[in-house]
Amino acid sequence: MQTDLLKDRWISLKYEFIGILRNIKWGRYFVAIEKIHKVSNIGDAITLLEKYKEKAELLAGGTDLLVHLREEKNRGSIIIDISNIREMKKIEIKEKEIVLGALTTFSEIVQNDYIKENVTGLWKAAKSVGSPQIRNMGTIGGNIGNASPAADTVPPLLALDATLRVMSNDGERSIKLCEFYGDKGETALKPNEMIISVGFSHLKNRREHIGFEKLGVRNALAISKISCAVYLEVQDKSINNIRIASGALGGYPIREYIVEDFIKGKVLSDEFIEVAAMKYSEALEKRLSGRNSWPYKKEASKGVFKKAIYSLVNSYDPNNS
Repeated sequence: MQTDLLKDRWISLKYEFIGILRNIKWGRYFVAIEKIHKVSNIGDAITLLEKYKEKAELLAGGTDLLVHLREEKNRGSIIIDISNIREMKKIEIKEKEIVLGALTTFSEIVQNDYIKENVTGLWKAAKSVGSPQIRNMGTIGGNIGNASPAADTVPPLLALDATLRVMSNDGERSIKLCEFYGDKGETALKPNEMIISVGFSHLKNRREHIGFEKLGVRNALAISKISCAVYLEVQDKSINNIRIASGALGGYPIREYIVEDFIKGKVLSDEFIEVAAMKYSEALEKRLSGRNSWPYKKEASKGVFKKAIYSLVNSYDPNNS
């Protein structure tokens, strides 16, 4: 019954979006839409971005753009529909890295057995996104590019030390995801650039794991109130390396470098996990103290962090160290 209701709601949203597009043509929204371009290859898309730059907005899955249009928060007057660029819809398992095309949907990530088995934290984050209908439409590139603090798949990608491949008429360049975000929704993406793919290295052995935990308002359709992703490399119970990323705990998804430095080299134990959770909470307090939500987030964030760590501890096999 719930699935049918969600399906009916998504169909309703789809037709509402069609209605919005019709109204756009008559300039009834805050930023009047002048034109909609539909492209089928990267070359045409970046040519249009070069022409329109700040005036352009990209339409991929449409799950965020629909909301922006309804709330009159769209920034550009030109929409470039890139949803049919097939070369950006792929998951490549290469020798040294895994590459996700920017138009890869959350459902495609969830359905990929290699990611489920080997990159569990990313798989879990993709599976936690909204409803099945939103997962079928929403894309990894959109989740990254919209710079939402609550973007579910960004914390595990940060913990995986992912790199973005972006293109423009000026050529191609790489941007480390940890250097992509700035304050107030700003990103390192230039007005004439678009994200083509995101890539990250394979977890090399059974000593490496990636975990993700999320706390939302409710299980279905939940937008993260708090999320945490942890990459952990353990050998003989010693933490050789760790990367921690938080979602919805700042102005944008962020790496927790101070906490990482504190944890590296320590011996993994229940007692130390409690100490590490306190250190994590202290790091968050520097950003969030004074906010009305901090008393709640102070305790909840420690719980989410410990749950993410324990999900990895349970996967750790000392015989492989």
